[in-house]
Amino acid sequence: MQVIPDPTTIHFHLPGELSVRVHREYSEFIRELISKFPHEREGILKFYRECWRIFNALNSLELKSIEESIYLFGQFFRKPLECLTLGDHDVEWVEKRCLDGLMDFVPYYFPQNAGDVARKFIKDPQLLSFIDAECFIPSTVNALYTPMINAGMVLCDRHFGGINYPVGGVGGIAKALANGLVEKGSKILYKAYVTRIILEHGRAVGVRLSDGREFFAKTVISNATRWDTFVHTLSRFLINFCGPKITGKLIKVDDLPEEEKNFQRIYVKAPSFLSIHMGVKDTAVPPNTDCHHFILEDDWVNLEESYGSIFLSIPTVLDSSLAPEGHHILHIFTTSCIEDWKGLSRKDYEEKKELVANKIISRLENKLFPGLKSSVVLKEVGTPKTHRRFLARDNGTYGPIPRSIPKGLLGMPANTTAIDGLYCVGDSCFPGQGVIAVAFSGIMCAHRVAVDIGLEKRSPLLDAALLWLLGWLRKMA
Repeated sequence: MQVIPDPTTIHFHLPGELSVRVHREYSEFIRELISKFPHEREGILKFYRECWRIFNALNSLELKSIEESIYLFGQFFRKPLECLTLGDHDVEWVEKRCLDGLMDFVPYYFPQNAGDVARKFIKDPQLLSFIDAECFIPSTVNALYTPMINAGMVLCDRHFGGINYPVGGVGGIAKALANGLVEKGSKILYKAYVTRIILEHGRAVGVRLSDGREFFAKTVISNATRWDTFVHTLSRFLINFCGPKITGKLIKVDDLPEEEKNFQRIYVKAPSFLSIHMGVKDTAVPPNTDCHHFILEDDWVNLEESYGSIFLSIPTVLDSSLAPEGHHILHIFTTSCIEDWKGLSRKDYEEKKELVANKIISRLENKLFPGLKSSVVLKEVGTPKTHRRFLARDNGTYGPIPRSIPKGLLGMPANTTAIDGLYCVGDSCFPGQGVIAVAFSGIMCAHRVAVDIGLEKRSPLLDAALLWLLGWLRKMA
């Protein structure tokens, strides 16, 4: 796939006229950040160094399921003493440790959050707020609520080879993945709405579509959220009363499994987004404008509020072929809760979309692009209802966020479920939200399934012990 290197991962525009570019090159980013906070030089270096320790440890591993005992225990028993006693080493040293890096972060970082780690090294409130914004982009919560492992993955991956934009748009990634599956013998059904996971004697054996067709298999993998996958008592009533397509729940059980109760005790649904896709005259976007921006103009307290911060992508600054000559594409989005859009008539709904979108566009006009409104030639607005409809996610949610300050990733379930033959994958599974984390989840699930259907070696006794241990740790969270 042909790609275009993005020289700046994101350009922050923050309160107090703080402007920070996250350059492709890590050294350039660190140099710019230190120039804004010279008194916190050591703290900045130490915090991001911790991120690199996590990333390098993860990056050195052959990624497989954390629920598979032969793989996991094999890493530990390979060099147990070194794994358990790894201390404070520089990035280059950790890179050389390869698989020994696994236990460098597992016991230490799993229960930690990025905000706690940042506060060990950094004191400046504005810089800590910047770390909050860094974490908010992939997680929609501040650093204290963001697991350190997730922060380490995201904040370093952007520099490890950099961000590369596919020529022709990011839709090319999905097409390439789909083509690869078909070439390997898979079949993909489009516009196939799954309304039920079929159970026989307590085991998942297939799925039923909205048109009545049924498909059966040895395993069923749900990439819906866990809220959309499992039905509690009230949801069962709603399905029976309103029909399955109303609630979108996939599986009915007499009692919600303990693992799912624990998940819902620890996590709540993140808000959704208001999205604005616009075509504008290129005169509105100055030359050398960065592709990605994050805008929070006035007060740090608005970071996590609905409509408080604005995400902006302008892919045409990298690939002009995406729009007609003389034009740019702007994708603008901001967090929004579905409750803001309930109970409206069609007329009121459309009017509110226009009102809220115009306020967001005005903010961009005032902060970055004078004359933006007058340059708009095409505009489409989507709300949390749009996300719910087209992504089939409960309330259009972005994914799970902790109810309270979490113990890192300890509370996050992995891929197996209490239903035999049913696996979950995606952002409500370990390691959580964000593109990188979800990709991890998919690879780990594939390995666990491969083991369970006999394509790889397994140890039922060790697996049972490991699953018990992981379940116990999740309860401790």
